[in-house]
Amino acid sequence: MTDVTLERTSPEMEYATVSRWLKREGEPVTAGEVLLEIETDKVTQEVVAPVSGVLRAIHAVAGDEVRVGEAMGTLDQGPDASPAAA
Repeated sequence: MTDVTLERTSPEMEYATVSRWLKREGEPVTAGEVLLEIETDKVTQEVVAPVSGVLRAIHAVAGDEVRVGEAMGTLDQGPDASPAAA
């Protein structure tokens, strides 16, 4: 399992707000594919999948504020990572 975490994109960034998820739990994802959008006080950004697999869990939904380093979702890239196993 791999967490999708909020990465710091500027020195002063401490948190962001989840705008919307483009994938749903149980859907397959490819490394580099856009999973969700977040908003900071300055910009809206896309968050991409760090690995290929299946989106197993969404921990932060639209409107939730997350801190840098916090997990927003979890990807499963193990041998059983198939949408049917969701």
